[in-house]
Amino acid sequence: MKTRDKIILASLELFNEHGERATSTNHIAAHLSISPGNLYYHFRNKEDIIRSIFSLYEDHLEQGFQPYVDQPVNIELLLKYFDAMFYTMWQFRFIYANLADILSRDEALKRRYLKAQQSVLQRSSQVLSQLCQDGFLNIETGKVIELADTVKMIVSSWIGYQLTQSSTHQISKSTLYEGLLRVLMIFKGYAMPASLETFERMERHYRELTLKP
Repeated sequence: MKTRDKIILASLELFNEHGERATSTNHIAAHLSISPGNLYYHFRNKEDIIRSIFSLYEDHLEQGFQPYVDQPVNIELLLKYFDAMFYTMWQFRFIYANLADILSRDEALKRRYLKAQQSVLQRSSQVLSQLCQDGFLNIETGKVIELADTVKMIVSSWIGYQLTQSSTHQISKSTLYEGLLRVLMIFKGYAMPASLETFERMERHYRELTLKP
């Protein structure tokens, strides 16, 4: 693996574990057993590293929330989308934990974030429309975008909300699965009678995952 890629992955690990504000470029260099000068050869500063991590975030959003094509609507399809939500929150949790501060320091990054979120909203709305067309959900046509935006709001704010509701400074996987269960709660309210059992199976699946260490 190239040194640049090692720096990106190590930074993501340290930011997630200790927080972006508490992690300096010196911490990252020491973690990799390289000199600060070697790190600065690849990145000008910490903000430059964050932008590169954000590229990984953008790629995941692009790949994980595409409308489905020629696929049966079943629990496997829905789990794929919900697992993509979980991966986004877990793998990039430092972004969500300190989102407002990170974006306030970098206008270019904020523009990228808003563009990525608008794209996610568009694709998520398409998925919801497909689920309605396939008889899985019952959502008023004019409410599809609002519902997709509500789901996006929960995913984007869940970590920050949890950090303010307890004395903990760490987010666990169990906490994030609780967030998915809140999203499922919303979906169940729009489920067609024939699809309700699928959402209940998903609820049991993620409920069990909240109990794992």
